[in-house]
Amino acid sequence: MNDKLIMSSLLLLLKSTVEVYVHGTLESSNKTIHNTLKNGLDEIMKMQFQTFMKMQECGWYKITNIDTKTISKSLSKLESN
Repeated sequence: MNDKLIMSSLLLLLKSTVEVYVHGTLESSNKTIHNTLKNGLDEIMKMQFQTFMKMQECGWYKITNIDTKTISKSLSKLESN
């Protein structure tokens, strides 16, 4: 298993964990549980962002900027439906 695959797996795991914490925080029945889950959510989100940034730094997570014309074209297409 190489580093890129390990980091990709970690990123997916962290994203899934964020979802669990979000739902738990939203559905919590008292302030103590809510605050505990929210603190956990904040920590997991920090870890997710750090992992993403490290992958981007290593060239394993590339982001492509989309030009304004493409965005406008997509919006027009959606609005016409």
